[in-house]
Amino acid sequence: MEKHQLVIIGGGSAGIAAALGAYENGLEDILIVEREAEYGGILQQCIHNGFGLHTFNEELSGPAYAEKYYNLIKDKDAIKFIFNSTVTKIKDKVVTVQNEEGIRHIEADAIVISTGCRERPAGAIGMKGNRCEGVYTAGTAQKYLNKEGYLVGKKVFILGSGDIGLIMARRMTLEGAKVIGVAELQPYSNGLARNIKQCLEDFDIPLYLSHTVESVHGKGRLEYITLIEVDDKLHKIEGSEQKIECDCLLLSVGLIPENTLIEEIGVKLDPRTKGAIVDDRYMTSVEGIFACGNALHVHDLVDYVSQEGKKAGKSAADYVLNRNVETETVVNHVTNGVSYMVPQSFHKGRDLEFMFRVNRVFKESYIHIYGEGLDKKIKKLGIVPSEMQKVSLKKEELENLKGELNWEVIE
Repeated sequence: MEKHQLVIIGGGSAGIAAALGAYENGLEDILIVEREAEYGGILQQCIHNGFGLHTFNEELSGPAYAEKYYNLIKDKDAIKFIFNSTVTKIKDKVVTVQNEEGIRHIEADAIVISTGCRERPAGAIGMKGNRCEGVYTAGTAQKYLNKEGYLVGKKVFILGSGDIGLIMARRMTLEGAKVIGVAELQPYSNGLARNIKQCLEDFDIPLYLSHTVESVHGKGRLEYITLIEVDDKLHKIEGSEQKIECDCLLLSVGLIPENTLIEEIGVKLDPRTKGAIVDDRYMTSVEGIFACGNALHVHDLVDYVSQEGKKAGKSAADYVLNRNVETETVVNHVTNGVSYMVPQSFHKGRDLEFMFRVNRVFKESYIHIYGEGLDKKIKKLGIVPSEMQKVSLKKEELENLKGELNWEVIE
């Protein structure tokens, strides 16, 4: 049977970074399995700038960022890619891969899951109406436009103010379409502040907060939508409906980590992130299986994806080479204002970085981190759910901690 020290499933930003981290930490036999015909994942269709400021100290397009990272590994004989290959099963660290050559069974000492995420489709949000043409997820529309040169509509409305929806509002406008507006169910935007400014305000595209699309209408092709306002409990307000004519509706209503493979092998998932539960090494509940990037939790910056992927690859190398030193495991417990935390647990004795999101908008506030033997407060001027928070703790701060570590945000 074919065997490798490390098999990485997914050759996007997380997978490439994981390979680099594993190589730099001593692994000499790394295989990346990618289902598309090229490396880079979703980056290859993101032709706008805004990538790489944290990683390369320059602003790059998605393909340029992917190429720059790929150039760091392409000449390393220890790292191999196979393209147009789909992983259909994992069992006992044996990865089943299917491609045009047939089926391959590949044994691995460790596996990194970097499969990215998928968009939430129309059927997942209970939208009423006809099954008419012209309703797309924002990512699908982006792929059609940026990779195939096909404009999916001329009179466009967008549901959801996630970053990809905002970016597509600008992209469609630049290509000559009329973007009538963007609706957001929450009373705040789910996109980065810079994208609100650059993609909506700069083009005078209205943002309808606390609104959703109740139904779509059209005979064959979409003709109009019904927009409706919601209250503070997200209940629809009867009598607030308005008809908006359009031939295209783009959905930017959330991303879900792609974890079908690891669910089947019993990896425990976090009900909040929909990704794996991991420790500070990014190891899942199944020994030797690691997860990182958008397959673990949805990120707002690709730079953070790469940083996380590199850490996961480094940890996988430590595991394969038997360099993991077990210390006391501490559980992170999230409470007031914190939606989720990654990692969900950690080992003491090292400097650590934690990532989390809040569940509502906070203005002047502080992050409160506490437990027996630790009480720390970090002031923040403003925190919003759309922007991931990062907090670093030194090993000295954690050495006297006993029991779990609690996290909350106090306004």
